[in-house]
Amino acid sequence: MREVLRSAVRASFHLVTGAGLSVVCYLMIGLTLLAATATACVIGAGMLPETVRVLRGLAGFERRRVAAWLGTPVPERYLPLDQGSLLERVRAAGSDPGTYRDLRWLAAQLLYGLVLCYAAMVLWPLGLLVDGVWCGLARRPAVLLPRLSELATLEARISRQLLLPSPSARLSERIDQLAATRAGAVAAHGAELRRIERDLHDGAQAHLVALSMRLGLARRAYDQQPAAARTLLDAAQDQAEEALAELRHVVRGIHPPVLTDRGLVGAVRALAAGSGLEVSVAVQGLADGPEDGGRAPAAVEAAAYFVVAEGLTNAAKHSGADRATVELWREDGMLRVRVRDEGRGGADEGSGTGLLGVRRRVAALDGSVCLTSPSGGPTVVEVVLPCAW
Repeated sequence: MREVLRSAVRASFHLVTGAGLSVVCYLMIGLTLLAATATACVIGAGMLPETVRVLRGLAGFERRRVAAWLGTPVPERYLPLDQGSLLERVRAAGSDPGTYRDLRWLAAQLLYGLVLCYAAMVLWPLGLLVDGVWCGLARRPAVLLPRLSELATLEARISRQLLLPSPSARLSERIDQLAATRAGAVAAHGAELRRIERDLHDGAQAHLVALSMRLGLARRAYDQQPAAARTLLDAAQDQAEEALAELRHVVRGIHPPVLTDRGLVGAVRALAAGSGLEVSVAVQGLADGPEDGGRAPAAVEAAAYFVVAEGLTNAAKHSGADRATVELWREDGMLRVRVRDEGRGGADEGSGTGLLGVRRRVAALDGSVCLTSPSGGPTVVEVVLPCAW
């Protein structure tokens, strides 16, 4: 019963806050009508953008209140009000679809905010009476007081539905997001090409040039100095092996062969074994091998592999940790990857290119990256990659 009362008090506070917001909405409607009238008379045109700004602040408060109750954020999408001349700002305030959705919520909040609060006021005495007898004498779960939480959830869902951006605004936001993702993918692709070119030029090409020179010297010395020629050929063989090792390193950076040979789980276990840390790997819903069943597309597996590789590399180099955890699991058409180390924390994306490269690689696949690294640790990198299995 104490837990029921605690939940009912929390729900009642939410509903009372909504009722108080309804009173503020009543005043806001008057201010909006005044601003619209002043704008129509031209004299007070400057009132409209500032009034809309206040309206957005009120709607933003409601979004935060709803998000706190439901546990999911409520997105917003508005046209800017601080750019251009007064006429342009008035036009933006009057033509913004977000403004009209806020006004719709403003009018509706007057009704359902007060009605649901009054319903809670009626429900409290009935609930205390009925549930007190029901729980105390009949030893049954409470019946009426839990309905307060349902009323608060109903109120939050109505507000969320009214305050969500319009479909056109969400489409525009998605287009902007895809444009930014494409720009990041192009930048990541360019950086990858420059890295491959640099590795080939400074590594494999240098070894192949030296190999060619040694073979030329060996050919000249073959007839007159067989021993020297043999020494040069031995050095040339070593040079060829070094060139092959460099080429394997470049290929591994493009698409690690271990992914093809062992699958994502096997490749991650190989990374964990060679990281120099004590790494535990937890897997759920993924094929433990190169089998086709339960595997993600190659691009998604490669992105997940590089996320784990970067996370373990950073943990070994910078965190001071001696152990780490890697988790891979399937969930609702998503591949989720989490790398956690018990080091000193304080990881910063701006301090290097590794984490930024991870974010760009994941964004190119329409995924998301969440980095948590408070001072003192732990550092957690969590990545969500959408994919078809």
